[in-house]
Amino acid sequence: MNRILFSLLLLCSLQTFAQETIDFRANHPYIQYTGRFVKPSFVRYRFWQPGVYIRAKFNGTYCNIIIEDEERYNQHNYLAIQIDDQPPRRIETKSAHNVIQAAVNLPEGDHMITICKNTEAGIGYLDFLGFQCKKLLPITSTPSRRLEFIGNSITCGTGSDQSSFPCGQGQWYDQHNAYMSYGPLTARSLDAQWMLSSVSGIGLIHSCCDMKITMPQVFDKINMRDDSLKWDFQKYQPHVLTICLGQNDGSQDAATFCNAYVKFIRTLRGYYPNTSIVLLSSPMADADLSAVLKTYIKKVVASCGDKNVSYFFFSKRYHGGCGDHPTLEEHKLIAGELTAYIKKLKGW
Repeated sequence: MNRILFSLLLLCSLQTFAQETIDFRANHPYIQYTGRFVKPSFVRYRFWQPGVYIRAKFNGTYCNIIIEDEERYNQHNYLAIQIDDQPPRRIETKSAHNVIQAAVNLPEGDHMITICKNTEAGIGYLDFLGFQCKKLLPITSTPSRRLEFIGNSITCGTGSDQSSFPCGQGQWYDQHNAYMSYGPLTARSLDAQWMLSSVSGIGLIHSCCDMKITMPQVFDKINMRDDSLKWDFQKYQPHVLTICLGQNDGSQDAATFCNAYVKFIRTLRGYYPNTSIVLLSSPMADADLSAVLKTYIKKVVASCGDKNVSYFFFSKRYHGGCGDHPTLEEHKLIAGELTAYIKKLKGW
């Protein structure tokens, strides 16, 4: 094949691709959003929290996503991108404006794409601007069950994923993987939607690392790290809400801790009148702290006077990852334990 013929064929191919590719803006009605979002403009959706995810159904062999990163302190967020039932890809944004090749060379036909924020609010926000693909289609089935997971770094998926950097290397967030943390894993096992209301280092009455906020202070925020925008709880009413706090509080005065916990649960009940609330032990706590937290949690459940509040304690310690956090494999085990409990609790 001579160079002129090759160039003509290449040009025709590129023109065909351009004709088939359509920009679908973020406000397209076929795009589904789950989590705490705000719309700073008509055509972009902004989100901070780990585990926030976007779903769409498209037709064709390829799909790009357009997303912008706050680049807070020159840090870059990680995303999980999953096509159909393929293993999710973990991708780091590279600049403020990113056009990410999410799928290529797929079989002709219809496909599902899921995009999840793997890193947490302190790394900065992401703005989703839309898709580039041949065609978007309506999603005809969405899980009717809804779960929410309140917690700290464990729930964020911190320190779990060493696929890019081993522990002790890279930035502090390079091992984050919210999509494969115990909450979303539990939700997907139960065919449920999920929301992570979690911040690394946060506690119920005492947070670590000189953090000035505690969970009861920020739970009603869209950005639970340091923003004042209020979240509308009517947008997402979970059937089950789990709370995994106490690791960063450590051993506290029992009455002070338990009274604060009961008060927080009563606040949550105001937002969620029909939700099953489950208090969890910390899966990474050592034996001493685990014993203390279990004692506290039993007292809190007994003091609530709410038949729809219960507790679940994990069978062992999970701390093989960075900074004693659970690994990806341990998150699967944690999710397995929690899935079995919720199935029994709800009759699912």
